[in-house]
Amino acid sequence: MALLTQDEARTLLQKVLSFSKADECQVSLNGSTGGNIRYALNSVSTSGALDQLNLQIGSVFGKKLGISTINEYDDASLEKAVRRSEDLARLAPDNPEHMPFLGPQTYEAPSRTYFPDTASIHSKLRADLVQQSLQVSRDNKLAAAGFLENSAGCYALMNSRGLFAYTTSTAVNFSVTLRTEDGTGSGYAARGYNDIAKLDVLAASKTAAWKASRSSGAKALEPGKYTVILEPAAGIVLLENLYGALDARSADEGRSFLSMPGGKTRLGEKLVDERVNIYSDPHNEELPTFYYNGEGQPQKKMSWIEKGVVKNLFYSRYWAMQKGVTPVPQPDAIIMDGGTSSTEDLIKSTEKGILVTRLWYIRSVDPQTLLFTGLTRDGTFYIENGEIKFPIKNFRFNESPVIMLNNLEALGKPERTISGESNGSAMIPPMKIRDFTFTSLSDAV
Repeated sequence: MALLTQDEARTLLQKVLSFSKADECQVSLNGSTGGNIRYALNSVSTSGALDQLNLQIGSVFGKKLGISTINEYDDASLEKAVRRSEDLARLAPDNPEHMPFLGPQTYEAPSRTYFPDTASIHSKLRADLVQQSLQVSRDNKLAAAGFLENSAGCYALMNSRGLFAYTTSTAVNFSVTLRTEDGTGSGYAARGYNDIAKLDVLAASKTAAWKASRSSGAKALEPGKYTVILEPAAGIVLLENLYGALDARSADEGRSFLSMPGGKTRLGEKLVDERVNIYSDPHNEELPTFYYNGEGQPQKKMSWIEKGVVKNLFYSRYWAMQKGVTPVPQPDAIIMDGGTSSTEDLIKSTEKGILVTRLWYIRSVDPQTLLFTGLTRDGTFYIENGEIKFPIKNFRFNESPVIMLNNLEALGKPERTISGESNGSAMIPPMKIRDFTFTSLSDAV
C-alpha cells in the first residue's frame, strides 16, 4: 500500500478530513518503497527493504495546533487519530506566530522527479551494481565500504481550506570509501540521481580506487594559505551553509552574516565574486525537485545570488506578513553556474596548489561571518606545474564560504553532487580558490 495514485490519495485524505471537528484541519501523506545494500571489508554486510505509508493530521482551534500520526487506514483508526490531534490541540498553548493553512494554490506542471526504471530497481540489480564496486576494490587490492539505496515515494497534502497537492519521486544514491590494505590511503566517491540510468557505479568506484591507491605515503605540508581545487563533494559542504542561511528573519533580527546595523540587511549588496550565480529551479532536468513545499506553497525558479549580488531571501509566511512582503519558500536544492572546464583542466592550470576530494565534520565558528572549521579527507594531493605530484596529509581548515567565493579563480563544469554532511543534493562546479586557510595538520586518513 506504500505508493498511492493521485486519485487514491485524494480519496483517502478527503475521508480523513470528513472526520474533523476542528476550526481547521490539514492532512499530509508520505509513502515510500525501496531497498538498500551495505558492504564493508569487501563483503556485503546487510541488505534490506522498506515499504511504508504514513499519515499526519494537524488540527487547529484558534491558534492552537495538535498533530497526530498514524499508519493504519481503517475508518475507526483514522477517526481515532483525528480525535487525538484535536485533543492535543485543545491542550496546546496558543502559538503567537500561527498562520492559517493555505487555500487552493495554482501550481506549475509537476517536476519530473519520478522515473519508472528507478522505481522498479530490485535486489538483484542492487547486488549486481555493488559487485562492480567490489570487483574494482579487489582488483586494486583495496578494502571497500559502501552503501547503495533506492526509493520511490508518493506525497500528498490536503486541508479544510481546499488545498490539494500531490507528487511522486524516485531516488538512487551510492557512496563508497576505498582504503589501502595498510589503512594509509583512502579514496571516496558519492553519486545520487532521480534516474538510475545516470548512475555509473563502476566509474565512481574507479575514481575512489585511483585516489586510494595514490594517497598512501602522504607527506606533511606546513599549514597556511594555499590555492585549492575543491571537487563538488568538498565544495557543497561549505556552500550549503551559505545558501541555507539566506533567511530574511535572521538577517532582519541581527542574527545573520547578512545583518547590518540599524536592522538593515545585505539584500541587494554584492557579496561575492561577480561570476557567482546561484539559483533554484524545480524543473531543472539534472536536479528536479518538488513543485510545492511542506505548507503547499508553489516552488518556482528563483535567483538567490546573481553576478555576486544577493537577490532574494527566504521569507516564511509569518515573517512575510510582518514585513508586508510576499512569502518566499526555501528551495529543496540549488544550482550554481560554472564554466566548461573539468577538474582535470583546473589541475592543469594550477602552478602550485592542493586538490581536495572531500571536506567533513563541518562546524560553525562564527555565524556572523559564516566562518566554519572542518577537515580534509579521502584523497588530498599536492599539485605542481599542472600535475598531481604526491599525496599530502590532511588539514584542518578555517574558512568562510563568503571569503572563499571572493577568492575565486576559476569555475569548472557543474555536476550533481551529494553533501556528506546533510545528504542534500546540489548542482555545483569544481572551484579553484586562492588563499584557502589551513590551520593545522590532521592525523586522519
